[in-house]
Amino acid sequence: MSADKIWSNRFERKTDALMEQFSTSLPFDQKLFDADIAVNKAWAQALAAVGIYTAAEKDDICAALDSIQHDFHANALSFPAGVEDIHSANERWLIDRCGEAGAKIHTGRSRNDQVVTDLKLYLRDHNQALQRAVHSLQSALVETAANHIDTVMPGQTHMRQAQPISFAHYLLALFFQLERDRQRLKDTQTRCNTMPLGSGALAGAAFAVDRHALAAALGFAAPTENSYDATADRDFVNEHLYCCSQIMVHLSRAAEDFIIWSSEGYRFMEVDERYATGSSMMPQKRNPDSLELIRGKSARVIGNQVIGLCLLKGAPTAYVRDLQEDKEPIFDSLQQTIDSALIFAGVVHTLIVYPENMRKALDPALYATDVADYLVRKGLPFRQAHGIVGSLVALAERQGQTLQSLSIDIYRKQSTLFEPDVYSLFDPQASLRKREIIGGTGKKSVETQINRAQELLEL
Repeated sequence: MSADKIWSNRFERKTDALMEQFSTSLPFDQKLFDADIAVNKAWAQALAAVGIYTAAEKDDICAALDSIQHDFHANALSFPAGVEDIHSANERWLIDRCGEAGAKIHTGRSRNDQVVTDLKLYLRDHNQALQRAVHSLQSALVETAANHIDTVMPGQTHMRQAQPISFAHYLLALFFQLERDRQRLKDTQTRCNTMPLGSGALAGAAFAVDRHALAAALGFAAPTENSYDATADRDFVNEHLYCCSQIMVHLSRAAEDFIIWSSEGYRFMEVDERYATGSSMMPQKRNPDSLELIRGKSARVIGNQVIGLCLLKGAPTAYVRDLQEDKEPIFDSLQQTIDSALIFAGVVHTLIVYPENMRKALDPALYATDVADYLVRKGLPFRQAHGIVGSLVALAERQGQTLQSLSIDIYRKQSTLFEPDVYSLFDPQASLRKREIIGGTGKKSVETQINRAQELLEL
């Protein structure tokens, strides 16, 4: 029978048609095409160094690979019959163009070490793309925060008003979450910087290729140290899946905030029309679908992380075909996370903010902690001060009043430490000024955070 697959001479019967469809990875692993071309060219150089290729053959192979790459991107190639993946497709195209010299390319190499090397190259590039997308969102947050240092909004815990904060302070909270994400991506990239090529199927190549030279040619810091581990390792994939999941969780939480705050009950902000959609039935609707999609896609990305972990938990410590299933989740997570970060950056850049609505929404009860601190500054232990102010809040609620509207006599019945200057506490800017501690929501503190954020963006 004709050898329609690179391994088919071992078999007497053709692959079942459903099995053929079930096992192919070509529809999705085409994303590794450029990485595979780079790996093949580096491997040809290595084979020439150990005498498998002559210098002329090596040059012909590299020229053919360049032409394959050109034709592939020009949509001038058709996939050969029976190829299972992009790696065997490239080999078949190379044999078609170079004959016996092309048939030598797989000497000393397995698809096991070839695939994982391709994947590391792909993830190195896309790690950088994701870092750039996160950086873009961080830049948008800092720029918007700089315009809203004096914009006061009700800070919330438990979805209840807690204390006044600067809107810039809120935006910077997201910035620093994303900064942790960006640092994780940088760290994760180091695990993509060791080269598996030359590991063979699991025992290492039987030809004395210079793996250090190979690593340098492909931009890796060093070759992997154990061939058995190298071909089966997918830790670096799962680390990237985790990074994507963590970024998407951060974006999803912020998206939820923006969705709530742009609703009719708040009107703190509005999503620009470029990032909103309408209703097929209700003419008045302006829905924050960009944010809802980000929130929804976070579930998808988290699911991909679960796939990655489950894929490895029952696999033996060697290459198994199960590992083919690592690619679709990581390709998808990277693309969804990059797109989500860039979309969110657009939302932030074009966000319409209503500072007056934020200020009007401030509940006078927000200043309860300031009132307690007022008593502490006069020598009362905080726990006692907390109890006194709690009683005042309860009294105000029963009487349909606010802390600000209670008379000084009522205050003094609770504690003689209260003086008329207590009413000066009911000012959002005064509340913010009391929190000029490092990391606090005071104006000077927020300006310091913005300066620090700008420094981090330059690193």
